[in-house]
Amino acid sequence: MSVLDIVLWPDARLTETCVQVEEITQEIRTLAQDMLDTMYAAKGRGLAASQVGSLRRLFVMDIGWNEGKSDPLVCINPMLQEIGEERTVLEEGCLSIPGVLAEVNRPAQVQMVWSSLEGGRYVQSFDGFGAACVQHEIDHLDGIVTFDHLEADTRAALIAQYEAAQ
Repeated sequence: MSVLDIVLWPDARLTETCVQVEEITQEIRTLAQDMLDTMYAAKGRGLAASQVGSLRRLFVMDIGWNEGKSDPLVCINPMLQEIGEERTVLEEGCLSIPGVLAEVNRPAQVQMVWSSLEGGRYVQSFDGFGAACVQHEIDHLDGIVTFDHLEADTRAALIAQYEAAQ
């Protein structure tokens, strides 16, 4: 397949809310495979369609591939169904904001529902890094980036670090 260009912050597409995927077409299947290829090539663990310029509610993830535990997941029209009360702070990176790591406070457990490329509906609970990854990618589908989760001082410092590296 193809490795796509990753949209970099502050591209306006990263602030857009993505639209529902109405039908799983060959175009959607190809996009999903290209997104997986792109994610692996960039050494990422998750990638939302908006990060490759497609404003559709679709993301891919494989949180264990670089530890030899590959389990790719294609999530179409994902939604958080349950959100745990416990919170955790984890360091997050983003392929659209390369070189920046930020501590983000998120729910430690979530349950997500989504459709697969085959059209089946799935429900799965995620915790730890998996929960953070799912929430990070759904944020992208809602036009939210890591910077949006940070307090003003931290945000300004990380934006300055990012801009200096560009």
